[in-house]
Amino acid sequence: VGGGFRNQFRISKRKNERTAMSDQIKHECAVTLLRLRRGVEYFQRKYGTAYYGFQKLALMLEKQHNRGQDGAGIGSVKIGVPPGENYIFRERNANPNGLAKIFADQLKIYNHKVKAGIIHPEFPETVKSNFDYAAELLIGHLRYGTSGSYDKNTCHPFARKSTWPARNLMLVGNFNITNTEELQKALIQRGIHPVFSTDTQAILEEISFHLDIEHGEIYRQLRDKDVAGEDILRMMNEKLSPLRIVSNAAKNWDGGYAIAGAIGNGDAFVLRDANGIRPCFYLKNDEIIAFASERVPLMTVFEADESDVKEVKPGHVFVVKCDGTCYEEPYKPAGEKKACTFERIYFSRGNDPQIYAERKALGRLLCQKLYESIGRDFKNSVFSYIPNTAEVAYYGMLHGLRMIRRAQVKKELVKAVEEGRKFTDEFLDSLILDNWPRGEKIVHKDIKLRTFISQEKDRMSLASHVYDITYGVVTHKDTLVCLDDSIVRGTTLQQQILRILSRTNPKKIVIASTAPQIRYPDCYGIDMSEIGKFIAFQAAIKLLKEQGNAELIKDVYRLCCSQKDKPSREIKNYVKMIYEPFTADKISEKIAELVRPQNVAWNGELEIVFQSIENLHKAITTCTGDWYFTGDYPTPGGYAVLNKAFINYYENREGRSY
Repeated sequence: VGGGFRNQFRISKRKNERTAMSDQIKHECAVTLLRLRRGVEYFQRKYGTAYYGFQKLALMLEKQHNRGQDGAGIGSVKIGVPPGENYIFRERNANPNGLAKIFADQLKIYNHKVKAGIIHPEFPETVKSNFDYAAELLIGHLRYGTSGSYDKNTCHPFARKSTWPARNLMLVGNFNITNTEELQKALIQRGIHPVFSTDTQAILEEISFHLDIEHGEIYRQLRDKDVAGEDILRMMNEKLSPLRIVSNAAKNWDGGYAIAGAIGNGDAFVLRDANGIRPCFYLKNDEIIAFASERVPLMTVFEADESDVKEVKPGHVFVVKCDGTCYEEPYKPAGEKKACTFERIYFSRGNDPQIYAERKALGRLLCQKLYESIGRDFKNSVFSYIPNTAEVAYYGMLHGLRMIRRAQVKKELVKAVEEGRKFTDEFLDSLILDNWPRGEKIVHKDIKLRTFISQEKDRMSLASHVYDITYGVVTHKDTLVCLDDSIVRGTTLQQQILRILSRTNPKKIVIASTAPQIRYPDCYGIDMSEIGKFIAFQAAIKLLKEQGNAELIKDVYRLCCSQKDKPSREIKNYVKMIYEPFTADKISEKIAELVRPQNVAWNGELEIVFQSIENLHKAITTCTGDWYFTGDYPTPGGYAVLNKAFINYYENREGRSY
């Protein structure tokens, strides 16, 4: 029993290495919530299993495994359980294969109970009574840690327990709050004793505080009306308002977030930040209401059309009551929508139809720059990409280059007709076939080597072999163009990719980034908070010093220090002054100098090409959040983080700036 389902997850027991952009950055999380709108008997009858929700939760998390491998967790709430029986459950695991371990362990428990005669799969009531995750309400989470430690206690769901069903709360989230310290101080001022750990804990305490107030007020009203104790639970479920609770709790939150909560009475809620920075999608039909951080898992797991999957609106909370009724309402005024463009460039899986089209467009819109970079010489150029998430953009780039070449061929054919030339095989071969854009897979990424070696130089030697190349394709006459998602710190580019590419001995190497230059820190869920580590920032600083303008760096520091104690809403972006003296192309030239590997025999030309901000927004029309490129943050907290990040850089202090 359950064996076929278990086999689907055996592959996950291997370390799921993320093969992606050349600069590895930790980021994001996966959020999942599932509410069954029918009883377990219905799913047993239609789908042959009473733990249908457990299966679907597992699949939705597995389909989002790209979003988090530092830990996993699931939770469930059973609705309508008699007093005296457990109704709320949670499992977490911080191992790299935590997701597979959680579900394998639960299936082992299930199968043991079947063999012991405790569970009879053909009788769904025995499944619900004896299997923790045969529940109507389930939540799940996959973690990429950007703060805190990496043990089980930092894995979601975070939970708050009580003997009152409606005061139990479990939370999962994909977010960073920029003003966590401020929220924690507010808790202390209320007389609460929070245990500081992460922004998740602060959010849990804040929502719990308002949940307690709501619960207490309703209880007192019912008690004063002499409502019988056995009726209080039913009436509490009717009167409790997750909308009101969330509206009161989230008034002062600053950040990007998608948060899902399960209350012990069976109520559930999912909310999204007012600027829509973090993504959240849902699918609703007469059987289920399901939420996920990406659209495609909902489409795949429930065999739904793209049009059936909707976005949770920014500044809204979607509430599912314990009786299955639901609504979506604003909990705070929506701001300008600034959905994260990195979701489209890199984070989310590329099989989403919109993301696939956008990534192809990102590659295509680089083509004119690349055409100039290769000296307009297709015959002696080879085009490739850094595996694996740059692959879709690579197809778009090839299409764009071929369109350029087709336009040239068309022009030459018209000219040939006008001149009365004969269309011989030799003429057609030289015109078309000899000059067609040539795509090859040059770079391969191997499984990351694990080692006990502790010496830095030895570890670096091993790391340099993560990438390998295809030999015998590129010649010394060729320009080799390699497409990457993004260039953040440039360390992997310098220490691994360019070293291995130089072994092909091309005339020139061009590294093309589908993203613009990353100039500013992120504070909304991506681990990019130390500005001094960004290669674009290093290049600008280097240029200022070379031009004898180092005093400007000190001026920016003084300006940042002058607003250290100002409220977030009053802080300005003075760091832009670092970049203002230079064009983007000038900074790109300096980046090429900085990332060029030392002690290699290759002496060809190196060029770095970045996407323009204008073309970024032409390609990605659904998301406009670009603060890491432009410095235009969607919330006041972003400017406060930037200010602190520059001060930390100048004072030579490492660590997150929020």
